[in-house]
Amino acid sequence: MTEYALNLPDQLKYEIEQLAQSQGISLEQFILWAVTEKVSTIKASFPQIAYRQGANGQLVPIIKGTGIRVQTVAIASQNWGMNLSQIKNEYDLTEVQIKEALSFYALNKGQIDAEIASEQSLEIANG
Repeated sequence: MTEYALNLPDQLKYEIEQLAQSQGISLEQFILWAVTEKVSTIKASFPQIAYRQGANGQLVPIIKGTGIRVQTVAIASQNWGMNLSQIKNEYDLTEVQIKEALSFYALNKGQIDAEIASEQSLEIANG
């Protein structure tokens, strides 16, 4: 097994410790279990979604084979009001890819919205 150092926000670490304790397992076991569950869910539910390393070193969900970020499709749909057909034409994606990206976004909304907000604040700071 490979060892991996992991930095967690304090509040998240506290919450994970509480959940692990309630399950009667170690923090390490809980994290391994959670990551395994997440990987299985993504593989089973989102075959069109892959990850690549972003400019900030974080993994970013993309539409497999395109390099188009899930957040790009989410922004087009949510912020710009583009419909399925418009997104399809603008980004040269299939309906299946778009629907899957939007479903993935809905399931991971908090995390992806945080990434979007972080990028927007960097743009403002560097603007």
